[in-house]
This record gives sequence, structure tokens and C-alpha cells, in this order.
Amino acid sequence: MNIQSRLQPNILFITADQLRYDCVGYSGKYPVQTPNLDSLAEQSTVFHHAYSHFPVCSPARQSLLHGKRPETFGALWNYNSFLPVGYLQPEQYTWSKQLEEAGYRSAFLGKWGGSPDFDPTAFGYESYVSEADYRAFRQNRYPDLKYSNGFFGENNPVALADAETHWFADQAIEAMENFSQGDRPWHIALHFAEPHLPCRPSERFAEMYDPAEVPEWDGFRDHFQGKPYIQAQQLVSWGVESYTWEDWAPIVARYYGVISQLDDAIGRVVAALTRTLQADNTIIVFTADHGDMCGSHRMMDKHYILYDDVVRVPLMISLPGQVAAGTEREQLVYNLLDIGPTLLDLAGLEYPGDWFHGKSLVPLISASAANESPATSDWREQIVATYNGQQFGLYTQRMIRTKEWKYVWNLTDVDELYDLVNDPAELHNAIALPEHQELIAELRVRLYEQLRQDGDPAIANEWTRRQLLTGAKMNHRA
Repeated sequence: MNIQSRLQPNILFITADQLRYDCVGYSGKYPVQTPNLDSLAEQSTVFHHAYSHFPVCSPARQSLLHGKRPETFGALWNYNSFLPVGYLQPEQYTWSKQLEEAGYRSAFLGKWGGSPDFDPTAFGYESYVSEADYRAFRQNRYPDLKYSNGFFGENNPVALADAETHWFADQAIEAMENFSQGDRPWHIALHFAEPHLPCRPSERFAEMYDPAEVPEWDGFRDHFQGKPYIQAQQLVSWGVESYTWEDWAPIVARYYGVISQLDDAIGRVVAALTRTLQADNTIIVFTADHGDMCGSHRMMDKHYILYDDVVRVPLMISLPGQVAAGTEREQLVYNLLDIGPTLLDLAGLEYPGDWFHGKSLVPLISASAANESPATSDWREQIVATYNGQQFGLYTQRMIRTKEWKYVWNLTDVDELYDLVNDPAELHNAIALPEHQELIAELRVRLYEQLRQDGDPAIANEWTRRQLLTGAKMNHRA
């Protein structure tokens, strides 16, 4: 299904790094102020059940461009890990190259993660402004700058105008203004590194949230009973096993502050789009590569778990006149796998539909369906996310999630089952309860079928297949 327009639309694709779904204002969950994103949401179709298929930076970003799950082309973990790994190659398909071939001008700004050997200009982008470029700017402007609190973050002495969020916003505005002088459509990929730890908010955002008023995460009080060993081990690995909420609250307050600062920068970019008279013909997509624990389940970062804290993310899409504005969708979607076909569809371009592991969201966002529920009989009833370990050692996971249940297949430890209706914080692993064994068997088969369809190597041998297909799996530690 292609949506045609008088002019081929521009594409402004904005991502945050490690932004949780429940930490944008319009989610209504935690007290994070994001007025610009909230305003953008009112102009967009908003997805409340968007999920990262791989909650680790580099594989997620490579998979986004390539359109397939990272395991199928060797992107198993971040390529700066202690083990070698495959990564995206210039000769491989990316939808960004397809846009280039269709005549789009383009600029890539910010966090890359696509390859250690090739920058975005090898994948269809005309220009690239990198995080290293920002660091060189900051070093020149603040030669004596030093940070002292590591991954736990601190207030940033860098002026807001010179902060990374706002510096990259300025780069995007400059690219937008330059492109506006031409007669070709453009694609700007603006990939912010925030709010990835360490969080260092500047100026007013550094004091915006009082730690004493930051509420506990719903999932904070996890004691890991009946859960995989690696989860409690993570606390020890990070040295946070004795942290109370009083220790975490200032860290979370800085996380909130950086999110609000990021929101301010995004507001500047969207305002410039209006100022340059390009808003009416520009697709805006906002999402995040994945979420962040930031103290939930008492953990740091995002490794060795597939909780909603790290897999559920914000996603909104706007295009005046073609995408239903102010519409909220509850369908299960992939924020990254579904983006490639969606953008190509909105641009009116033919694409290899059977190539993508995701599918176009156009049936869910079309303005013609604004006042009606789209047909969803052929829409997915589950999403699958994966993880392959790194950083502290390898650990393979595959997850299948419906609206009501989440099953996590941990190939080398006990599995997990969460009742998302009665235990949305995922505190109680129900994998060993007798009354759920029939459900578990069904979810294992459904997971297997999706992995098989997508060519996941985790099911490529008889021993791993048996875990899913015959239930040859321990439900608890002996």
C-alpha cells in the first residue's frame, strides 16, 4: 500500500538513546516534563506498544537500516566488545541507500553504531557529523573540562547552548535550512546520544527535578527469587547491590533532567521545520533504540534482561494530511524493524516487502483511518526481542510478548514468564507454576516459529530446538 502525495515528502527521523516509554510526558506514568514531544504527539499517530527488537545500541541501529534481525547478519553485540563480531557492510541493502537512489539528499547527525570501519556515507548518506566532531568542539571550547562521577552522571558545567543535545540540534537546523534551498526531497537522521548514561544535564535542567520527589520505579523492589542468576550478579558487577532508593533517586533525577533537555533540543528542530515552511511536507518520526533500567529492578543500563524497561519505547509518526494526527494505537509494533518499510511506503517508493522482518505501519497511521479502527485481523499478535550477551560475558535470550504475557527463553538458565496484566512490573517469575505450563508450551512453539521464519541461528541445532519444542528445560534451579 503506497500513499502518494503532490510532492515526495521529506523525512526527519529522530532517535533518542536509552529512552523508556514511561519517561515521556504523554505516557502519563512518571513525572518527566516533555512539552515538545507531547505537542508533537498531538500532531502524530502515537504507538503505545512499540518495542525494540534488540535492546543494545549497535545491533539495533544496524538492524534498523538493514531491515532484518541482527543475528541474521552477524551483528550479535556492540562491536567495541571484548569479542569480535559481524557488522553491517556497504554492499548490503539499506533503505537509506534506496532513498539516495530515489533522489533524496541526506545528512546523518549524531550516534552511528552502524560499523567500526565505515561511516554513514557508505550507506547512502551524503554527509555525517559525528559524536567525535562534537567532542572536538567541546574540547576546544572547554579545554579544562573534567567529569568525575563515571556512569552515574553529574551536573554538566557546559552551557546549554554548547551541550551535545543543542549542538546537534543546531547541526540539524543548518542541514534543514540548506536542503530547503533545493528542489529535491531530503532525509535527516538525527540520532541523539541522550539520555544514555552517564546523564549530565546542563543549566536549568540540572536542577529541574528534586530527587526527594522522584518516585520509585514500579519494578524497583525486585529480590530476584526464581529468576536467572545473571540478574542479581549484575548488581554486584556494577557495585550497586547495596543501593537504596535514596542512592538511586539523584541518578534518576539526572535521567529525567537530560530527557527534558533533549525535549528542549527537539523542540528547536521542529520549530525550525515550521520556520522554513517545510513542516507540511515532512514526515517526522521519533523513537528510541531501546530503554534503560536506571535503577529499576535495582539495575544499571540494559544488559542480560528483556524487561519492558528496556524493550518498550516511545514511537510517533507525523505527516500532515496523510498520517492521522492525535491518534493513539495499541497494536504491537516494532519501532525499528517497521520503520524502513513505513518510510518507503510514505515516500511512495517500491521496496522488497519480503525482505523486511518488519512491515509498513501505513495501515495503522493513514489519515483515512483517523476516525475508525483499522482492520487488524492480519496484524501481529506478538513481538519477539532478542539478546546475545556481551560486556560481562555471553548470555543468549529470546523473548515473545503478547499484550498479556511475556515468555523469555534463557538458553543457559531458567526461563521467565510474566503475567503482564497482574504483574506489569515483572517482579514475579511464574515459569514454574503448574497452571501455566500449557501456556508456556504454546508460547515456546510460537517463539520457535517466529525465529524459524526470521532465520535466527539460536534454533539451528537439535539441542536448542528441543528446549522450545519438547519442553526440555528446567523451570527452576535445582
